[in-house]
Amino acid sequence: MGAERIAELAARVTKAGAQLRYVDVGGGLPVSYQSGDPEPDFEGYAAIVGALARETGTELLVEPGRFFVAASGVLLARVLYRKHSGGKDYAIVDAGMNDLLRPSHYDAYHQIDAVRPSGATTRLDVVGPVCESGDFLALDREMDDVSPGDLIAVHTAGAYGYVMGSTYNARPRPAEVLVDGSRYAVVTAREQYADLVRLEQSDPVWSDASC
Repeated sequence: MGAERIAELAARVTKAGAQLRYVDVGGGLPVSYQSGDPEPDFEGYAAIVGALARETGTELLVEPGRFFVAASGVLLARVLYRKHSGGKDYAIVDAGMNDLLRPSHYDAYHQIDAVRPSGATTRLDVVGPVCESGDFLALDREMDDVSPGDLIAVHTAGAYGYVMGSTYNARPRPAEVLVDGSRYAVVTAREQYADLVRLEQSDPVWSDASC
């Protein structure tokens, strides 16, 4: 349906006297956010966009960045403590909504696994240390039964973590680490408190607004 609408628009633009050189179809390839999600139909996708390019006589532009980058990154967080309140079990971790915003703002699903699973599972709310009702990474999630000190991996965060992150609540952003086989390198250093206040002026220069 989307390709048909683009083709219709391209025909109208051409009829109006304009020359189209490119058609940009954006991304279009879905991301698999949890185990069991079907893989994209690459051949079907290629058939649709290829037909669009032939019909419009244009050069096709495709932007599959999210498809590649999302699954390539994970957010690592450490469990600080567990608690039971109001009939629910919680795992409080050291990452929050400022580090990965999508669960809080878009009700988005990101699979969460213990880095070293014990084999036991339970139902948990995974929440962060920011004092906000929206500070969570997962709600009512059947997952590994993690304990304080355990590391968890929040998957498909590559396209949404640092690039959508913030220093909300004076929380410095985490480091970014690039992994290549058995080697790794810190490519973005962890922010410090000094980074948060670096641009603040302790002795501001006042000007007369009446001038």
